[in-house]
Amino acid sequence: MDESKADPADIRSIGISYQMHGLVCVDKNKQVLRPSIIWCDSRAVEIGQKAFNDLGENYCLSHLLNSPGNFTASKLAWVKQNEPEVFDRIYKIMLPGDYIAMRLSGEICTTVSGLSEGMFWDFQQNALANGLLDYYGIDVSLIADIKPTFGLQGEVSNAAATELGLKAGIPITYRAGDQPNNALSLNVFNPGEIASTAGTSGVVYGVNGQINYDPKSRVNTFAHVNHTTNNPRLGVLLCINGTGILNSWIRKMVGADGLSYAAMNELASQVAIGSEGVCILPFGNGSERMLENKETGCSLLNVNFNRHDRRHLIRAAQEGIVFSFKYGIDIMEGMGIPVKKIHAGHANMFLSPIFRDTLAGVTGATIELYDTDGAAGAARGGGLGAGFYQNTEEAFSNLERIAVIEPDTSKAEQYQAAYENWKQELEHRIQ
Repeated sequence: MDESKADPADIRSIGISYQMHGLVCVDKNKQVLRPSIIWCDSRAVEIGQKAFNDLGENYCLSHLLNSPGNFTASKLAWVKQNEPEVFDRIYKIMLPGDYIAMRLSGEICTTVSGLSEGMFWDFQQNALANGLLDYYGIDVSLIADIKPTFGLQGEVSNAAATELGLKAGIPITYRAGDQPNNALSLNVFNPGEIASTAGTSGVVYGVNGQINYDPKSRVNTFAHVNHTTNNPRLGVLLCINGTGILNSWIRKMVGADGLSYAAMNELASQVAIGSEGVCILPFGNGSERMLENKETGCSLLNVNFNRHDRRHLIRAAQEGIVFSFKYGIDIMEGMGIPVKKIHAGHANMFLSPIFRDTLAGVTGATIELYDTDGAAGAARGGGLGAGFYQNTEEAFSNLERIAVIEPDTSKAEQYQAAYENWKQELEHRIQ
């Protein structure tokens, strides 16, 4: 508290954002039994695939909205199979955010949103996913009590207050995984709204008002922070590995003269939409789930040594990144998510006018850029859960919108033609 210069007396509530899909196991004394298995640990992939095959694609997608995959339930099944002595001692399992809340309050609880990201929630039954739990041999008693995403989830204990320099009794009133929380930070709650990030990899997170799924399981679907049985709000998560890393790679390759990103954007602006036929498929950062886990590699196509120079490569790279976003957005629209507005932080690829204009132009969506981050989102979520704000409109009334990028309808045909050329090249390679 000394470092933050915050007065504990001023803290009215606590909101928690956390890394999704992890597994924490504790005993009856609330002591951790083994190191957490975090989201990117792939040890449970084969277990999840077998469950998908045995339970059936139709059951998994219609009830869980996803394959069991490498999510938390499958990680727990791995512990059961490989560390039975640990499994037998488990009192409760938690997601990382649940564990943080437990350490703060001494209480063990979770949320429907959290359960859904672990594959513990059945959307058809609006209840725990007993079909998957029974298949894995996991007793429902291991699942923590369910609390609302917004609302009282516990209070800071005397022990935690002493250790952290807080005031005992501060209510914990919100928790959500990092991607739903990022969407919340950008005021994304309603169908048709999209939260996006574009750093080394890229994320497109859309809100769906219908209980459905992608039949090819190219996206992940979870309960959004404001999901209810009567008013469904699902977060549809698309992750693209090959995004900003391509832009940085191009800079290394063509920027021996110390080329800055701003200078790259200036060079790219000298080339017409479509990069005069040069096409780059940006998938050089591993397999892509939206391509059904194919690893295509990055392709540089249609270069003419007599006509093209680094300007064309730079523009084609940014267009290729945007078109990968468009390809994923088309999947979402096929699920009934009408993309009308894209919210993003003013950072990374969204700093590029070429990137922004191309994304708006090819999707037809308005892009709104905001000065915010996940920590600010969790704070606003805590305020909502504590009743400090009466509604989301009040909570986000002072959210600073930095810029609005409207699609240029006069160039829509050019953007669409460039995208169709790119898409044709991609589909030729993934057939």
